[in-house]
Amino acid sequence: MSKAFDKEMGMGGVDNILGKLPLEARAWVESLSWQQRRYMLSLCHLMCAAPPEGQAEFLDDYTADGLVSRKLEDQETKQRVKQYLRDFGIQTELTESVLRGYIRQFYTHSAQDTRRQPDLYLKSALKMAFSTEERNNVFNYILGFEVLKMMFCMSWLQHERLYRLQRNQEDFISMYIKPIQHAHRINGIVVPKDEGVFFAKRTYFIQTPEIPSKKLVELVMATFPTEVTSSFGFMIIRHPNSICFDYDFIFQSESEMIFR
Repeated sequence: MSKAFDKEMGMGGVDNILGKLPLEARAWVESLSWQQRRYMLSLCHLMCAAPPEGQAEFLDDYTADGLVSRKLEDQETKQRVKQYLRDFGIQTELTESVLRGYIRQFYTHSAQDTRRQPDLYLKSALKMAFSTEERNNVFNYILGFEVLKMMFCMSWLQHERLYRLQRNQEDFISMYIKPIQHAHRINGIVVPKDEGVFFAKRTYFIQTPEIPSKKLVELVMATFPTEVTSSFGFMIIRHPNSICFDYDFIFQSESEMIFR
């Protein structure tokens, strides 16, 4: 590498950064002419100066097609996720357009997380581009997000039936149920009335939330960080018994419960 390029990078030695690249990527960078290196430095500067949302938009336009094609090739994981979606009664189809939309959403969701973890966004984007394992994480994210969307649309009575099925109820309530119900409250979706009165008619408890699809996505993204969403999906895929789910029991009507 030239000394001029080393100076432009503002480092005592480019090994500090280039040493972390895959060997093929480093060889390509070192083979660039000075003019091409200036172009690369300009791109690095623009990426660092852009707000997270701008970075997300750029990376979506620049990488999504390649990432989608690779995800479509991963038929084994795709089929497993499709089966889990069916098991949860979720009708989402993993088409090319759905996958592309989720990749864009993953970038955007990660960008929102930077408010809490400033270095998370670019790390996740670069990992997805270079790591097969991280690309597989997209399916974890999709499954986790779809199940959380379903839970956001449950009544609090259905939440109760769901958590009663779990082996570790307290953790499940704390991690998923309480954040969702808090979001219901502060957004006026479910407004508890007389919840402290034992004999009061708790109509809010059986109320099925009606949330427009765009608002639903925004609520899930605002309530659960990317990491929690992906970990939820990973847990379902890798440990099939980690989440106990009985669709008929959870979504049955009150009259059906009486005559059981």
